[in-house]
Formats: sequence, C-alpha cells, structure tokens
Amino acid sequence: MHSVGIAGASGYTGGELLRLLLRHPEVEVACATSRRHAGKVLHSVHPHLRGISELRFEGELGALEECDIVFCATPHGVSMELVPQLLEVGLRVIDLSGDFRLEPEVYERYYRRVHTARGLKGTYGLPELHREEVRHARLVANPGCYPTAIILALAPLLSQKVVEDFVVADAKSGISGAGAEPKKSTHFPEAEESVLAYRITSHQHLPEIEQELRRYAPGLKLSFVPHLVPVIRGLSSTHHCWLRQELGEEELLSIYRRFYAGEPFVRVLELGEVPRLSAVRGTNYIDIGGFGVDAERRRLVVVSAIDNLGKGAAGQAVQNMNIMLGLDERTGLELIALHP
Repeated sequence: MHSVGIAGASGYTGGELLRLLLRHPEVEVACATSRRHAGKVLHSVHPHLRGISELRFEGELGALEECDIVFCATPHGVSMELVPQLLEVGLRVIDLSGDFRLEPEVYERYYRRVHTARGLKGTYGLPELHREEVRHARLVANPGCYPTAIILALAPLLSQKVVEDFVVADAKSGISGAGAEPKKSTHFPEAEESVLAYRITSHQHLPEIEQELRRYAPGLKLSFVPHLVPVIRGLSSTHHCWLRQELGEEELLSIYRRFYAGEPFVRVLELGEVPRLSAVRGTNYIDIGGFGVDAERRRLVVVSAIDNLGKGAAGQAVQNMNIMLGLDERTGLELIALHP
C-alpha cells in the first residue's frame, strides 16, 4: 500500500483528489493539508466525504514528508515555493498548478509573476503523449483542463500533417474550473443564463497548448478563446482546422482510432456522434467526436469533452500517479459518468 498526501486539499481539485484516492485500492491518504481549515475533519469542507473518512486537515506541511508521493493542489505561485522542498526530501510530486509546465520566461509573461524555481521544470503529465517520461519522473506537471481537451483533440491531425498549421479552438468550461474562491464573474446571478468569453488573447493555457502541439507542427499558430458557461463541471472544445488535402470523414475517423488505439481513457466516438458533458461528468474520460468535413471550404471540425475536475485535473493526476507507481493506470478511475 502506497502512502499519498495532498497539499492544498480544501479546494475543488483537492476534494476531487480525495474522492478518488479514498477509494483507491492501492493507496492510503495519509495527509491532507489546509492551513485555513487545520484541525477540521474533511467533510466539514467536502460534505460528500461524510462517512467516508475521519481524516482531519493538517496545518503544517511536515507530515507530507512521510508519504511516498504528494499531490500539490496549491495555487499558482504557491507550488513553486513548496515543490522544491518536497523534492529535496526525496518525495515524488504531481503538481496541479501551472508553475512547472512552461519555461520560466514564458511562465512569467503569461502568469505575470516571478518564477522563483527557475531551474526546475516538470515532466508534462499527459499520459497519452508522455507515458514513459511520466513513469520515471520525480516531478510531474499535471496539464490544465483546456490544454488536455485541446491537445488530445488536435494531436492526431497535426501528427499526420493533414491540416494547416493554423487552428481555432473555441472552448467552454464549467464554473468549477475557476476554483472555490468566490469571484464576481462566478457569482450565481452573474454567471447563470450567460456565456462569458475571457482572457481572449492572453489566457495562461495558450503557451502550454502550443508547446505540446508544436512537437508535431513547429509553425503552429493557435487561436484559442475560453468561455465560462453556466454549468458546474465539464469542458467542451470545438476545433476548426483547414485541410491540406482531400479527406473523407471515414478516413478522419480512422486517423483518430489508430492514434488512440489502446488508450484506456480516450473514447473516439462514431461518425455523427457529438461529445456531451454528461457522458464524461465525474470520470477521467475524454470523448472526441463531432467529426465533420466541409469539403467545399476545405474545413474540418472536431469536438472534445472532458470533466474539468476529472481528466482536466484530479483524474489525470491519479492516472499519472498510477503510472509512476507501476500500477495499471486505470486503477481507481474506471468510473461511470453521471448522466443525465
């Protein structure tokens, strides 16, 4: 049995990690930290855990040092202070912030803060593209939710060079992606019955997406616009590409099926099926479908859907943990979605 800890366990992502890890058959949650809620039982903050665990939040980080692996569900800027300390005492770390996904100078431009751990960059934790690197990593930088949905939707096309190096990603996320801390834009009267485009040309996930997709298309230009939509959890992204050559929908489908053959959490839908949020809610799956070819305009459309707290955060982190610990990566993650 492996011992795991969660730093910053009081937020939505921390709660989702606890939901998954407390029923994981191969690990024991030994420590969950929250300075604000130190001493309180978990269910005082995460009511869905009542009767599941009597563990209490720890206020000090020292208890994490007894674990085999630690998840950092801490905010951007906090992780860069904490993670080096954890690595120094020999722990393996999965960081869910953006602090170790990018080169420091790119990070500083998009996150608008000084990077204080410039010599440290994590292995990018997208298992479908970096499984072997994750297996041997000491620090995994867990991807953001938008990048997960967009990278996995576009990688097969760009790897096969069938589309131009200019792509549009129109993505919409549930409000839980903004975190548990209240904000005006996530206040119910502001968010309900509304769709809000935000950070239209400067979202911090833009360079993360380009960093990964430029492995296949070095000249890639991405137009990415995120939107906040009035749902709690779930993320849907629609991708517009322009064809280099004639391509039928059946051939398009076969490209995706070959690229993701054997991937346990990528579900390539049939032609005519469009991914829906309720089919992935509460799971670690990404559904990719909505395959459409507009031959007259040489345009191609692909849609992806994930749970932003699942495959977009905590679920993917547990998948990475399974790989790092030499477990079947499906362990503890074969959940059925909450539909409808």
